[in-house]
Amino acid sequence: MPRPIAATIHMGALRHNLQRMREAANGRTLWAVVKANAYGHGLLRAARAFEAADGLAMIDLCDAQKVREQGWKKRILLLEGFFDATDIPLLEKYDIETIVHNRHMIELLKAQAPYASLKVHIKINSGMNRLGFLPQEEEEIRAQLQTIEGVQVMGVVTHFANAEPTYGHERPATVSIQLNRMDKIQPMPKNLCMANSAATLWQSDVKGDAVRAGVALYGVSPDSHYSSADLNIRPAMTLSAKILAIQNVPAGEAIGYGSRFVTHRDSRIAIVACGYADGYPRSTPDGTPTFVEGKIAPIAGAISMDMLTIDVTDIPEAQLGSEVELWGANISVNDVAKRCGTIGYELMCAIALRVPMLEDEN
Repeated sequence: MPRPIAATIHMGALRHNLQRMREAANGRTLWAVVKANAYGHGLLRAARAFEAADGLAMIDLCDAQKVREQGWKKRILLLEGFFDATDIPLLEKYDIETIVHNRHMIELLKAQAPYASLKVHIKINSGMNRLGFLPQEEEEIRAQLQTIEGVQVMGVVTHFANAEPTYGHERPATVSIQLNRMDKIQPMPKNLCMANSAATLWQSDVKGDAVRAGVALYGVSPDSHYSSADLNIRPAMTLSAKILAIQNVPAGEAIGYGSRFVTHRDSRIAIVACGYADGYPRSTPDGTPTFVEGKIAPIAGAISMDMLTIDVTDIPEAQLGSEVELWGANISVNDVAKRCGTIGYELMCAIALRVPMLEDEN
């Protein structure tokens, strides 16, 4: 039989979250972001769940081709644009919209013109300082693109560095600072897309014609100070594994590599079929919660490549074969991530290929 570990994707939760973000978008075009294999949930699976979105936003041209070939008829947007001149004919062939974020891309577009119909969006750097033109350059860039035969400028896109409500107003890259910079674009363009998940949920002063919903679609709060329940979104991934063995360990004994955890009482230690080679972080500290037989069981000892250990001394129901939730509806992936010094996005994206991925309607 297969090793007893799985990441279960809940299709009903994905559809619920899409509807929740549709409500928060308040009439604006809703792009569902499915980059990084849909945040670890599976690209084609997510495309099925998000069939009611107005479009899919992603990174890789090959992923765009894949969803087209699987029957996606609506819009597709490449958030990093194209990477090479050889990509450009495929954009037109598959009706894929692309970000344009530097002048080199414009020169590549000019070199292959004319086009029957090539759809582009101007990326503006309003303070994230990764990709894009400065707001005051927008008029010139738009004019250049409009001189290329067959190129259609669809809109303008920017991205907020810190749209979470707990980001302090006195800090250097607030939403208000970025919005003030965007005001330099006059007249303000039609088809403006600024809001990510956090801005869609919390920043009512962020207007525009479209939003890009990302992590919230997968049931994870963009701000770890708020729970999924607070936002009426549902975790769409459950990482779970079963207990392989139970050791009765006397007080004063060490558990696992490095002997980090030492029992302070006679203990029942359960060994679970999940390790860092499955994507569960090796940096996870003692005390991090798991959920077994309806109760919390803390991590006890360093995470191994293929196994981890939890303290089930106070859970007599926990036995060989009991299922342990590592994150999901009962254990927030954001909580696990925070204890490891990272974010929930990283944990979901890091699920290893060897972990079977199941789905249910939930």
